[in-house]
Amino acid sequence: MNAVISATGLWTPEDSISNEELVEGFNAYVDKWNSENAAEITAGTKDELTYSNAAFIEKASGIKSRFVISKGPILDPNVMAPHIPARPNEEPSILAEIAANAARQALETAGRKPEDVGAVIVACSNLQRGYPAIAVEVQDILGTSGFAFDMNVACSSATFGIETARGLIMGGQAKSVLVVNPEICTAHLNFKDRDAHFIFGDVATAILVESDDIAPKDHWEIIGSKLVTQFSNNIRNNFGFLNHAAPEDDGLIGGRGKKGLTDKLFVQNGRSVFKEVVPLVAKMITAECEANNLDPHELKRMWLHQANLSMNQLIAKKVLGKEVDMIKAPVVLDEYANTSSAGSIIAFHKHSGDFKAGETGLICSFGAGYSAGAIFVRRVA
Repeated sequence: MNAVISATGLWTPEDSISNEELVEGFNAYVDKWNSENAAEITAGTKDELTYSNAAFIEKASGIKSRFVISKGPILDPNVMAPHIPARPNEEPSILAEIAANAARQALETAGRKPEDVGAVIVACSNLQRGYPAIAVEVQDILGTSGFAFDMNVACSSATFGIETARGLIMGGQAKSVLVVNPEICTAHLNFKDRDAHFIFGDVATAILVESDDIAPKDHWEIIGSKLVTQFSNNIRNNFGFLNHAAPEDDGLIGGRGKKGLTDKLFVQNGRSVFKEVVPLVAKMITAECEANNLDPHELKRMWLHQANLSMNQLIAKKVLGKEVDMIKAPVVLDEYANTSSAGSIIAFHKHSGDFKAGETGLICSFGAGYSAGAIFVRRVA
């Protein structure tokens, strides 16, 4: 049995924060902090905080706005974090709920009933709890059959999930597998960090991977794949079950409280990431093109991880050896910001409708780990 992509789904929060709104809130926090710490700043024991700038954010990252689940508290200089109330165990968790929303769209597009699905994989950067698995909860919400499990390979979780689903299908464990990527990235972001407060947004995506003998007429053949990991501390998130929230955080997901746990949130050495990840990803893509007898120029489109515009431009240039019209590597981070594993899937979901039968493309992710995943696809109709 060959595995194919039958459909994708996308769930987007209602609220969005523009760079201008984000900067206004951040700069109000800067004024407040500098005022409260004026004596220490004057004495030289603390450094004065500096303003953020909307134009700089766009120039540095390509990001103009981001969708968020909890807007008001992020912009409140007294909070500067998402406020997502905890739910009773009897109610669906927020991560499972948004995953199911994206999954339903993928199922509807493919004309598939939930009970036809034999496995669910929740593949994302941050899982809401240790157990029971979010994927098993999604299975219960949707009413799918078979089994379910969670996996985490940071920003590469979706491509690793697709390849895992392909393996399950090839091994006969299931004929239809839902890979869902619920990414509440704002909950691991330190909005008080000028260098990073603009990076992430929230979203959920879904990919329906199936055996080709049951797939709808219009689908995507998976013609090749490659997964790579290489350990690095240059992108790190230390928040986990060994950390415990301060009492003020009780009842909140991503809560920080007065004492806070901001030292356990997302941090990165951006310069090193850029310098090391770009050649790693470009080399992987070109090597796999050769292994699959593909001329890189035959790729109609590369749906790359949405982290930074300059990274995507340089990867595309290294693969194709020239200045590239970015229609070949479409960008959604201007609207969505970095949504971790969901970014390349959003790009694929929104910018694949013009493909004709026989045309090829590449879904590619890269991020913390380091990790990188490449899924080569060909349109079948």
